[in-house]
Amino acid sequence: MSLPVCGRKPEVVVFMSKMAALAETCAGVSSSSSDEEPVPTAEEELAAQKREARLRKFRELHMKRNEARKLNHQEVVEEDKRLKLPPNWEAKKARLEWELKVEEKKKECAAKGEDYERVKLLEISAEDAERWERKKKRKNPDLGFSDYAAAQLRQYQRLTKQIKPDMEQYEKQKKDTEEFYPTSNSLLHGTHVPSNEGVDRMVADLEKQIVKREKYSRRRSYNDDADIDYINERNAKFNKKAERFYGKYTAEIKQNLERGTAV
Repeated sequence: MSLPVCGRKPEVVVFMSKMAALAETCAGVSSSSSDEEPVPTAEEELAAQKREARLRKFRELHMKRNEARKLNHQEVVEEDKRLKLPPNWEAKKARLEWELKVEEKKKECAAKGEDYERVKLLEISAEDAERWERKKKRKNPDLGFSDYAAAQLRQYQRLTKQIKPDMEQYEKQKKDTEEFYPTSNSLLHGTHVPSNEGVDRMVADLEKQIVKREKYSRRRSYNDDADIDYINERNAKFNKKAERFYGKYTAEIKQNLERGTAV
């Protein structure tokens, strides 16, 4: 508080003003020092940095765990959907997609007034066209086993295509044989005598069939690394048959016996 200066000496006034200024300065310094916080040490700063790094790492791990859990759940859902689909779903899906593309292409060609077959041929490469033509020209293709009648017919067609007619022998039989053109009264059974060349061709063909049949035999090769659990060939066959029918039920018991942990 400033006091009236009336009736006082100038020295006293100057001293009082200096004291007032000093008091105000001390009050400001004390108030500023009380407002400031204490300065942390180097160890405290290092500990705070480490704690912040651990918290940041923990937050990152927490976010990664949540992301992995979400992706895992999505994969489980997709796998469950795939398991519920039929086994040949991928092939059916590809076939349906191809049919849809063909229908769209046909509609586009019809809208433009173009021939679809001609446009399709323009998009096929020369290599694909040649390969398809070779497949069409392939004679007697092997379509797989359906029944014994079809296999016999296929073999008959193969054998008849291998026959090369002998025109000289044909003309000779035509001249020498009276009943070359048989009628309803002709009796030809047992009168034909095959030539030696024909018999040799038949024998050679039968030998080829035997060699080819041996290549496609179902005999299994012996595995030297397999466990020996039989005493003779008959016992080995019996064990294989028992394993085929009851192997999935006795797998755990066999493993326990091998480990020596069977009860």
